[in-house]
Amino acid sequence: METKWLHDFIALSEQGSFSRAAESRFVTQPAFSRRIRSLENWLGVALVCRNRYPLALTPAGEAFLEQARQLLAQIYGIRSQLRLSQQQTPGLSLITQPALAVTFFPAWLHRLRPALGEGLVRLNTGHYHEAMEQFLAGAVDFLLCFAESDGAEALQRPDVERLQVGQDRLVLVSATDERGAARFRLDDDRPLPLLLYPADAFLGALIQRQCLPELGERPWLPVCENALGEGLKAQLLQGEGAAFLPESLVRDELASHRVVALSGVRTLELNIELCRLGEPRSTLAGRFWQQSRLQAGG
Repeated sequence: METKWLHDFIALSEQGSFSRAAESRFVTQPAFSRRIRSLENWLGVALVCRNRYPLALTPAGEAFLEQARQLLAQIYGIRSQLRLSQQQTPGLSLITQPALAVTFFPAWLHRLRPALGEGLVRLNTGHYHEAMEQFLAGAVDFLLCFAESDGAEALQRPDVERLQVGQDRLVLVSATDERGAARFRLDDDRPLPLLLYPADAFLGALIQRQCLPELGERPWLPVCENALGEGLKAQLLQGEGAAFLPESLVRDELASHRVVALSGVRTLELNIELCRLGEPRSTLAGRFWQQSRLQAGG
């Protein structure tokens, strides 16, 4: 049993179709269908009526739906209690995507630090859905994440407060050669080699939906996938291909002209949000939120 199967099943019941549920979980429909089938195999019962349209759950699926929600709440609740029991030093906790942990968080926390004093700030990282699950389960005080353009459905709750604390953008970049020119260009007749995030990653899905279509008829060829932006950046600097990366991740390299942005492709604006669930659980968490609001001009 994997917790992601439970989240998949709940998403399927809420979205009403395999295609929409797969999109909401940032996986391909075949991969999503296999995960639902794995859950059914583990339970030993069919949960979905696959020969009906619109989609419907079987009686077993209807009975299991609320149990799935309760199981997730219990799992994350137990984990939160165990973690809290091990925290000898009081503080606050955040979870964020790996890219933000490197590019945004250090300087942002430095600006907030005068108001926090010596309070301990614990930062965990997880990919988008993992971070979302931990946040909504109450395992951390705050979620720091890239915001979806239309807002994540899971965050559309009255007990979730959201605050925009920064901005970034995805840019198509290439390393430069010894003359300072881009190693890869959009006007080249050869297919453009691309270093990509996986399609089921948050940034990977955004790139698939909004950046790659901007290339139009320009031929391109995926040469490597890596879920970590730092890994893509390292390969980019080796001259293995071009990549859509957060601008902040290559800011120093752009300034030193080791990397250049390729013109002719629209950049994608990225908002960065801080989210909290309910009232702050400590004085330090309250100060952290208030200072974040002041820094954001809210």
